[in-house]
Amino acid sequence: MATKALSFALSLNDLTNRFASKSPHTAAKVSVFTVRCSSGSGERPWKNSDARLVLEDGSIWRAKSFGASGTQVGEVVFNTSLTGYQEMLTDPSYAGQFVLMTNPHIGNTGINFDDEESIECFLAGLVIRSLSISTSNWRCAKALGDYLAERNIMGIYDVDTRAITRRLREDGSLIGVLSTDNSKTDEELLQMSKAWDIVGVDLISGVSCKSPHEWVDKTTHDWEFSSNKVPGETFHVVAYDFGIKHNILRRLASYGCKITVVPSTWPASETLKMNPDGVLFSNGPGDPSAVPYAVETVKNIIGKVPVFGICMGHQLSGQALGGKTFKMKFGHHGGNHPVRNLRTGHVEISAQNHNYAVDPATLPEGVEVTHINLNDGSCAGLAFPAKKLMSLQYHPEASPGPHDSDYAFREFIELMKQGKNRTPKESLDQLSTAHALDASG
Repeated sequence: MATKALSFALSLNDLTNRFASKSPHTAAKVSVFTVRCSSGSGERPWKNSDARLVLEDGSIWRAKSFGASGTQVGEVVFNTSLTGYQEMLTDPSYAGQFVLMTNPHIGNTGINFDDEESIECFLAGLVIRSLSISTSNWRCAKALGDYLAERNIMGIYDVDTRAITRRLREDGSLIGVLSTDNSKTDEELLQMSKAWDIVGVDLISGVSCKSPHEWVDKTTHDWEFSSNKVPGETFHVVAYDFGIKHNILRRLASYGCKITVVPSTWPASETLKMNPDGVLFSNGPGDPSAVPYAVETVKNIIGKVPVFGICMGHQLSGQALGGKTFKMKFGHHGGNHPVRNLRTGHVEISAQNHNYAVDPATLPEGVEVTHINLNDGSCAGLAFPAKKLMSLQYHPEASPGPHDSDYAFREFIELMKQGKNRTPKESLDQLSTAHALDASG
């Protein structure tokens, strides 16, 4: 590396004269020294901004990249959780979205393979303020940047996440384009953001499993936190995979359920032929109005067996009952949302991740709103006792998040217990329905 030496030589006589003028009785002790400074073309010890996030409102945010490189479009949402970034990366409900973390310091615990909520990363990208330069956790197996690069997920850091969050709260969720490609102009990226939309897009089909399979894993002993089990009883649950999280399945298994996971397009008639004790409609990404086939499936199962809907499953249940859903301004994303259980009056701190909600004013008579979000009063839970249906807009399994709402799985067990007491005529009616659906399909 080329260098230039800059030498500063101090005159002994000059310094002696200066000291002597101030204190004539003090002998001056002076050292002559040279300061050598090097400059040249060496690489800086810090990274320069090499990425842009261009939002559809025209704002451009310069940042530094980590993970994969390229250009990606998605809807920008913010998440207020303090921990659990790995669970968010592998939550299929984030398909098509850039997740902005409001907690500034991310990556300090690295990555382990026990906390994944699915076998892939489905989100479009990760936006953070500060990327940890080191990892410190006894389970850490890999650094966050390496993990994202291997899964072709883009990330940016050193960007003002507070300013972006304020913009999203004021203007609502925005479409953005994330790019490390210097050949693309800001205007080109802006036009990409304006040309893309997430509303009306079927994102479920891209995250669902392709064929039925059994699930047997429970919450492991080290992480089990509930003693409310149902010993001696087994309940067969068919779980529709609209983007299901692994810990939903683990919690069901821990409560004594035998689980068959089926694809989002699995016919209702085939489900009813399995004669399950209950059906779970899972979480999933995107707009519930974009998947009318799923709404029809839910409609054909409600009333035949006990039903539990979570997140997307809650919205699909609302539509299947005749209600309407709407897109929220910026949605609910985080592990600290207060919810009131209207039946008990208790307040739960819940984990949430959704951009759509059910309009309770459009629901038919007999449907009960059981929970409300205390931040904005939106519908957070439904029940239709006559049809043995219950649903929650938020995540009772959390992961990440608090365990306040785990009791919902126990309530589903109780609902299936009641369903097991069906008369022979009710069981025959269920089978007849399945054959009728086959004939009409």
